[in-house]
Amino acid sequence: MRGLMQDFKLSVASILNHCELNHANVPVVSLTPEGKTFRGNYGLCLKRAKQLAQALTALGVEPGDRVATLGWNTHRHLECWYAATGMGAIIHTVNPRLFADQITYIINHAEDKVLLFDITFAPIIENIASALTSTKVFVAMTDEAHCPNIGGLEVLAYESLIAEQSGDYSWPDVEDENAAVGLCYTSGTTGNPKGVLYSHRSTVLHTYAACMADTLAVSATDTMLPVVPMFHANAWGVPYATSVTGAKLVLNGPHFDGDTLLKLLNDERITITAAVPTVWLGLLQHLEKTGAKLPHLKRVTIGGSAAPRSMIEAFETKYDVQVNHAWGMTELSPLGSVGSVNHALKDAPHDTVLDVKAKQGRSIYGVEMKIVDEAGNELPRDGKSYGNLLVRGPWIAGEYFKSEGGSILDKDGWFDTGDVAIIDPLGFLQITDRAKDVIKSGGEWSSSIDLENAAVGHPAVAEAAVIGVAHPKWDERPLLVIVKKDGMTVSKADILEFLTPKVAKWWLPDDVAFVDDIPHTATGKIQKLRLREQFKDYVLPTAVAEVAS
Repeated sequence: MRGLMQDFKLSVASILNHCELNHANVPVVSLTPEGKTFRGNYGLCLKRAKQLAQALTALGVEPGDRVATLGWNTHRHLECWYAATGMGAIIHTVNPRLFADQITYIINHAEDKVLLFDITFAPIIENIASALTSTKVFVAMTDEAHCPNIGGLEVLAYESLIAEQSGDYSWPDVEDENAAVGLCYTSGTTGNPKGVLYSHRSTVLHTYAACMADTLAVSATDTMLPVVPMFHANAWGVPYATSVTGAKLVLNGPHFDGDTLLKLLNDERITITAAVPTVWLGLLQHLEKTGAKLPHLKRVTIGGSAAPRSMIEAFETKYDVQVNHAWGMTELSPLGSVGSVNHALKDAPHDTVLDVKAKQGRSIYGVEMKIVDEAGNELPRDGKSYGNLLVRGPWIAGEYFKSEGGSILDKDGWFDTGDVAIIDPLGFLQITDRAKDVIKSGGEWSSSIDLENAAVGHPAVAEAAVIGVAHPKWDERPLLVIVKKDGMTVSKADILEFLTPKVAKWWLPDDVAFVDDIPHTATGKIQKLRLREQFKDYVLPTAVAEVAS
């Protein structure tokens, strides 16, 4: 027997219509690459988005076509999202921090018809335009006065383009809620980047999940600053979550420095924000230097890579800001787990809560997860067993765009994340490594992430990374690579003494290397592949001693 409820299709257009009807007067504030500040509201942004949809239609964009962006978090980029997804096209956010060859590959693979870009990225366009095979229309997200002159290329100015349209437009109905709506490529650390193609249905369901109290907890009384870029895994779902709830939205444009972020946080009275750890590292150092406070900020979500316990502790004890440690992937739209406190921890000592918050949180409804051994056997949630992390759910990729291999799931519909993890009895997930980064020493696993997080707790350490280095007896042993804070000194002995009570004895690094900087991927993650290449000939002192004996 079927239920007798309406067959109402889930679509991004329904989000936009709801926002326009109920939240039109809620402010949207944006810093721009031209050095200006835009102050408007959702109603204005949606009208401009409809003008853009009309312009894109006139340029030949049809439902299912890909519309690419190379843009910062600005009101114009938001309007591009609204326009493309509302009209039935597919918004393709391209990461401008990738190498030129990767950007070219991604745009050509996606067969993007139109490319809208911020003026910051004009040099990228000039470099790659001749190699783009399907992109025929280039739009600079600016006005005529700032529109770049790129030799031999016709570039349209965004403001002039939309000014020619009335905005008298209605978002078309979506015939199939499983139709594609967004495209985002993985960072491609091995091989070419892979495209993850989101549907209207998956996006709407993910939006519901993002708004839940134990997830991002976005509400109509909040002011949200998503520092996480819109080209980084859909800005973690924030642009749709704020549109649905009617939270005031503040966009930082091309600015990620501590001074600008602090000014936005305090002047705009931001209550919630989200970004990767490297951003918050810079902000915390700026707060430390200036003595400034965060009187309005209530919650910060940290994801993209593991947040050190010391970072979580600093936010919560020094600035009275609640931290939600999150984990996800491009393939998960991206939210998978969030470290909100549950009933079992609500009255626990703060140190105990911090220990748990340093993990990556509990799976949110809509994401099933389990850990398995190398034979595929499910392992217990005992907080001790390490295994490969598998997930499944309605907003998790089933295959990659144009993938010749088809499904990326096992026979039971599980997606292998490539992460090695532990799940404790309370359901909290702890990512211990990427499977390819696990350090296996004498048959025992060492967690590079735990070591890195412990090392960053030292007051003289700005950033830390751990890689495995060859050892004649143990196969490989951990090497700790450290960037010191400006003006501070610290020795190998100091670091080892600091780590000794904090990690298992066999995890202690055999050596500590001090460097000026650590390489990162385009999404801010530590680039272990490059580190391993950098230290491929490194000889551990313990290895020398072993050979000598």
